[in-house]
Amino acid sequence: MALNFFDQFMSPTFIGIPLMGLALILPWTLYPTCTSRWLNNRLLTLQGWFINRFTQQIFTPLKPNGHKWAALLTPLMLFLITMNLLGLLPYTFTPTTQLSLNMGFAVPLWLATVIIGMRNQPTIALGHLLPEGTPVPLIPVLIIIETISLFIRPLALGVRLTANLTAGHLLIQLIATAVFVLLPLMPTVAILTALILFLLTLLEVAVAMIQAYVFVLLLSLYLQENV
Repeated sequence: MALNFFDQFMSPTFIGIPLMGLALILPWTLYPTCTSRWLNNRLLTLQGWFINRFTQQIFTPLKPNGHKWAALLTPLMLFLITMNLLGLLPYTFTPTTQLSLNMGFAVPLWLATVIIGMRNQPTIALGHLLPEGTPVPLIPVLIIIETISLFIRPLALGVRLTANLTAGHLLIQLIATAVFVLLPLMPTVAILTALILFLLTLLEVAVAMIQAYVFVLLLSLYLQENV
């Protein structure tokens, strides 16, 4: 039984062919395309409003030369939200439960922010490794600690997204299994457990959206330090 709980996180295959690429491409086919009409339908209007609000909230604190990142981070958040929500549907696979995929998103983007900081303002970028007013005996120790914390950032980004989604999926499957086991034995307890499962599913929908937002928000904060 314990092995079956983790089977949902295995990359799906068909005739020995990995379907991870299909799982990554499918969300893009669900987005409505823009039209040349003056008045769009409600779905396009809602999508445009959401993108405008998100872009304004994330990139307002940044300097103007950091606003060009909106073309990258906004689609990334929409992509993560779509994959996280699709993974809550029955008999689906969630690519963002794979640490390798999340690290593939986190490491290049984090490294790009560090390279931009080292290229545009190397003194300020290196100054983050040593807080102002540090006592001289503590300088080597603080430099080592800040350097380690800098390199842990992409790992924290990937692990946070993976751990939250994996824990949510496991809880849903455990409680759903309990409902099926208790239904013929104790129907009243099974109904109460099913209610808990429904509330947990609503919570996981919120977690799926919040984690995608937090992922992009932290990247924007790293970018804010280096532009």
